Amino acid sequence: MTAPTSPSSAARKRPRQGSPVSWTVVTLISLAISGYFVGQYATGSLAVLGEQGVGLAPTYANRPFPVRIAFYVHIVSAGLALTVGPFQFARVIRRRYRAVHRWIGRTYAVSIAFASVSGLVMAAFNSAAFVGFFGFGTLSVLWAWTTWRGYRAIRENDVAGHQAWMIRSFALTFAAPTLRLWLGVLILFQLAIGVGGPNVEVDKLMADAYAAVPFLCWLPNIVIAEIMIRRRNLPGLRFSPSPPSRGRALPVEVLPGARRRRGAARGRGSRPDRPGGRAPARGGPSGGCRAAVRSAGRATPSSRR
Repeated sequence: MTAPTSPSSAARKRPRQGSPVSWTVVTLISLAISGYFVGQYATGSLAVLGEQGVGLAPTYANRPFPVRIAFYVHIVSAGLALTVGPFQFARVIRRRYRAVHRWIGRTYAVSIAFASVSGLVMAAFNSAAFVGFFGFGTLSVLWAWTTWRGYRAIRENDVAGHQAWMIRSFALTFAAPTLRLWLGVLILFQLAIGVGGPNVEVDKLMADAYAAVPFLCWLPNIVIAEIMIRRRNLPGLRFSPSPPSRGRALPVEVLPGARRRRGAARGRGSRPDRPGGRAPARGGPSGGCRAAVRSAGRATPSSRR
């Protein structure tokens, strides 16, 4: 018998809900950044914006045509994912409007499918060299992987696993706001400690700060996401291999030659130590014992009367 679960332990195992205040703050930041992120590139062509020094336009204005297409695909799809992403976690939508929640999830997943692939292409042509390639490239791969795991979990009716993986996925989506946050913090830090002297150029501070954000924009997000997942009693990441499944044993195939030898041994009533013999079955008499019982029955016909 299993021991009854105490009310205190049951309360600890119950998933915790997020704070509506934190959800509101994250939603407002996401909407503001996505509107600014997409809107600044809708005011002109990439060549004109590159001459004006708008955002990432100077880095990708003179790139090959497929790279420029990937740039625009990434701007639109990543902005859409950042816009609809917070509403996946809205408690009212998840409980009362399940169909709306599903369509939000589908839109989010499709957006990340385009944004991650285009982001991986852009990572090879970024301005932070190898640090940017590995930082932004790893972000794109993990972005697609966590979203896929969340989709697969809900297809397998694993609601808790789905929630955990979607928290990780949106933590990577939120790298767009945290990237700009870290840029501001690093620029202010350089000004505070006097890097470059009093006449330092802002572009130099921006370049130095941008060299650190390819990893800094998403690594703290993942750490915070894991803390949130564990506080909500959701499944955490497992680095150990899963235990082997306890399935039924597969039947052993018997070769035709073994069947013939087994039949010959049954007819001779041989012992298992003889060549070609067969071991007696467990829990039953051997072949010699069965022959002795049959001969004893024929020798006492009076017992049948």
